[in-house]
Amino acid sequence: MHKILFHCLAGGSLLVSSAAVQAQTVSGDSVAKPAPAPAPAKAPAVDAPATVSITAERPTGRIDRQVYDVKSDVGSTNGTAADALNNVPSVAVDPDGSVSLRGSSNVQILIDGKPSAMLQGDSRGATLNAMAADDIESVEVINNPGAQFGNEAGGGPILNLVMKRNRKPGGFGSVNANAGIAGRYNTSASGSYNEGPWGYQGGINFRHDGRNSVGEVRRERLERDTGAFAPSSQSSVSNGLNDTLGLNGTVNYNLNANDTLAASVSYNGRSNDQRSQDRYINGDSLGNTIGDYTRRTVRNGDSRNYSWGGRYDHKGEAPGESLKIDLRVSSSTNESDSDYANAYAVAPVNAFDSRARQHSETGNRIVDFSGDYERPLAGGTAKLGYKVADNKSSFDTLYTDINPASLAETVNPMRSNRFEMDERTIALYGSYQMRLSERWGALAGLRAEYTDLNVRQITSSVEASNNYLNYIPSLFATYKVSDESNLRFSYAHRIRRPNAGDLNPYVVYRDEFNVSAGNPKLKPTQTDSFEIGYETKIAGLESSLRAYHRRDTDAIVDYRYFIGENVLLTTRQNGEGSHSSGLEFSVSGKLTPSLTLNTSGNLARSQQTSSDDLGNLSTRTANALSGRARLNYQLNPANQVQLALQMQGKMLSGQGYRSPNNTLNLSWRHTVTPQLSLVMNVTDVFSSNKMETVINSASLRETSTRRFDGRMLYVGLSYRLGGATSAAKEGEREPRFGPPGGRGPGGPGGPGPGGEGPG
Repeated sequence: MHKILFHCLAGGSLLVSSAAVQAQTVSGDSVAKPAPAPAPAKAPAVDAPATVSITAERPTGRIDRQVYDVKSDVGSTNGTAADALNNVPSVAVDPDGSVSLRGSSNVQILIDGKPSAMLQGDSRGATLNAMAADDIESVEVINNPGAQFGNEAGGGPILNLVMKRNRKPGGFGSVNANAGIAGRYNTSASGSYNEGPWGYQGGINFRHDGRNSVGEVRRERLERDTGAFAPSSQSSVSNGLNDTLGLNGTVNYNLNANDTLAASVSYNGRSNDQRSQDRYINGDSLGNTIGDYTRRTVRNGDSRNYSWGGRYDHKGEAPGESLKIDLRVSSSTNESDSDYANAYAVAPVNAFDSRARQHSETGNRIVDFSGDYERPLAGGTAKLGYKVADNKSSFDTLYTDINPASLAETVNPMRSNRFEMDERTIALYGSYQMRLSERWGALAGLRAEYTDLNVRQITSSVEASNNYLNYIPSLFATYKVSDESNLRFSYAHRIRRPNAGDLNPYVVYRDEFNVSAGNPKLKPTQTDSFEIGYETKIAGLESSLRAYHRRDTDAIVDYRYFIGENVLLTTRQNGEGSHSSGLEFSVSGKLTPSLTLNTSGNLARSQQTSSDDLGNLSTRTANALSGRARLNYQLNPANQVQLALQMQGKMLSGQGYRSPNNTLNLSWRHTVTPQLSLVMNVTDVFSSNKMETVINSASLRETSTRRFDGRMLYVGLSYRLGGATSAAKEGEREPRFGPPGGRGPGGPGGPGPGGEGPG
């Protein structure tokens, strides 16, 4: 195994990198101009006290990304990060927190340009469903990440969550409290205070929430000896609302006009309690029932996520010259204890004891130290950066069988394992952006990544290590067609290395019908992606059309086969290859003074080629139309209504596909006073949301359907501390309290941790 791991991981590459690098904004003809020293940011203008501004919802085009402002979404005060992402074009988030972009689930999610342990592996879904949407300023969509970005957490396209930061002088605050159906509720408070060289910002949120679900699996498996198919089924009911507590704080200090220090800390804790019941029925090809039993599961546990960081910003002598040094440490720990009890109507052959227990613990720790230096050079802007990162992952599962008479516990070695992986990465990158002519601008970059990888299968006493060097190029260009129109071109090469769970060969028990395991033979996926886009205004509406093509070599896909009479193993394999192409469009703006439209769509064609457990090659093709339409209507100065329709098209998934899915959400905001608002959210109005996967291979035919609670209702109050002050009338969007004087940390010192972070 040592040799297999060493040989098959060669050529891969990992880098923990930043998505929030300071690529120059490209709007009209502003391409690669040397930037003047930044002035303190001026706050957006405040509307009349009873009016809600929605003009910030339109996307902002930059040379290497699209930026979507989500903070003015009607339901942001009681929604989650998953809700906010679901309003971003071509992004889809399932109720369990699974994220896809343009039909691909290989998506990196960063916070303020940095990887976080809480958004990797099994922690991602729970984090997105717990993080408050009201804490997010904007979402950056980077379909073709440039040389500034590494290949951690999948190496695919990037969604960067830019968190809110307030650097205006004085104090600001907000309090939200919301109640939902079936005992759900959430509340949050946040505030900031900036005076002189000091700035403070922090928040706390608590959520009691969750999604109960029902599921059904209909399966037919090939009997090798008879050549006939035998049926089986699994029906499940799962219930459990969990508690989540989040805390965060940031301190900024301006040493002088050119230097700023900042420190930040955050904590997120979540319970992991669940009660479920599954019924399993096995049959043979002759129509006989050979197994019929019910399993009850009681799961208790929790997850704990921590992060802290420090940052130094320096503004140089030359206009636009800057140095940023950033250190961030994040960790995630998930623990759970599951107690199982089986009740047999028809006991299958070799049935396990009727009682068992499983203890699972996973951990992830990321240390990320990076820096960027930027300055004007030869009519353009040059940028150099480095990153030193360490990523540690661990998996520990202990399964014990319990004698129902004596209650004696015996370790089951077939279902217990411990696995660890360390990745250490050093990266250097350089990029140069310049104006080629009055109409042409370009950004080119190259990244070099050196990765050292060590894996330890402690249960089997097997270790392996490897190291490798990769070079990653990227190229972007813009052409100014007119004052209101731009053409954009981009190319990027990416690498997706297998993660710890992909490589761990030990079989992990999921339930009586399903187990999973990694594959140490996996090779990295090499990806080349191309895109051309056109942005313009049509009848006053912001419009864009993008054509893209993505080609994967050695694509990592799900692979399923039976290892027992009706036990299905899900693992990973390198497919023969895959590619996808499509057209993506978006239109946004005011249709009338009271009605605003935000709509987008993605017409895609994808193809995957892989083999089944009988050695047969199969090629699957999917044509899918996905989209979303969001209408905001200002009924009167005090009331605003929003309708959001989300349509997710067919998605290929290993040996099968995900069926299309549609959801309609409704939000209403009523302004009681300039400071107080009443907000109502109804998600999945018609209870149509479901997750359905279909597999049709030579040895397996399966349809798996999972439905969640369906229609969810939240009603709450949002209060912004302070009143409509004279400063607000001068253009500050937020009310403030405390002394109006003083200079906040957003002045000469620049921003604190997060935002436009180093790469």
